[in-house]
Amino acid sequence: MHPLDGRHVLITGASAGIGRACAQRFAAAGCRLTLWARRADRLEALRDELAGAAGVHTARVDVRERDAVADAVDAMVAEAGAPDVLVNNAGLASGLDPIQSGDFEDWDRMIDTNVRGLLHVTRCVLPHMIERDTGHVINIGSIAGHVVYPKGNVYNATKFAVRALTEAMNVDLVGTRIRVSSVDPGACETEFSLVRFHGDAERARAVYRGFEPLRPEDVAEAVVWVASQPEHVNVTDVVIMPTAQRNPYLIRREGR
Repeated sequence: MHPLDGRHVLITGASAGIGRACAQRFAAAGCRLTLWARRADRLEALRDELAGAAGVHTARVDVRERDAVADAVDAMVAEAGAPDVLVNNAGLASGLDPIQSGDFEDWDRMIDTNVRGLLHVTRCVLPHMIERDTGHVINIGSIAGHVVYPKGNVYNATKFAVRALTEAMNVDLVGTRIRVSSVDPGACETEFSLVRFHGDAERARAVYRGFEPLRPEDVAEAVVWVASQPEHVNVTDVVIMPTAQRNPYLIRREGR
């Protein structure tokens, strides 16, 4: 039996990429799932794919909408109970411009999703974990929260914020049995770059050309490993990169 068997896991941004892979991996471990995302059609397809899992509940939730998050948490607790594990995965990059010519709408989109969204969900879920004195919050950060890179500016800032919030949550929760961790991937081929470049598929493909990037399943494996540790063990941060990458902007590409 897997150590997570029967646990209830809430995953935000579960319709694609790392969130979807996490849902698949937690389901394989015997977990009950609550999956949130903005794209309801994709969530329904994922729910059908995981039909054999211990239990899968889905809801269309935009983490940027504070009242909607609060209502969704209330509905989840009433239907499936409070989560044992919260995976704060919803996040994105939008644009790649120097600060002096950055787009305000791109900035708002990143800050509202990556920082405010994470805060909305965590603030609504944590009281339920505290009431039971058990739970695990796993934030999906980025190596962009460790080292800045050219034109990353605001995205870097949001991921540095995630890193700081992970540390701050651990401090605020001292004396409880609630753990807070961060899993920080490097280059991982998902829809990340397609979103960053506003649908420019060729530019997005070029990001991963000439080397083997991480797959969403690689990151999901790390997330489940972190969640599987004994209760007295808190893995506060895991940095995971493809072998070809050594920091956010240093990647060995074939032919170069």
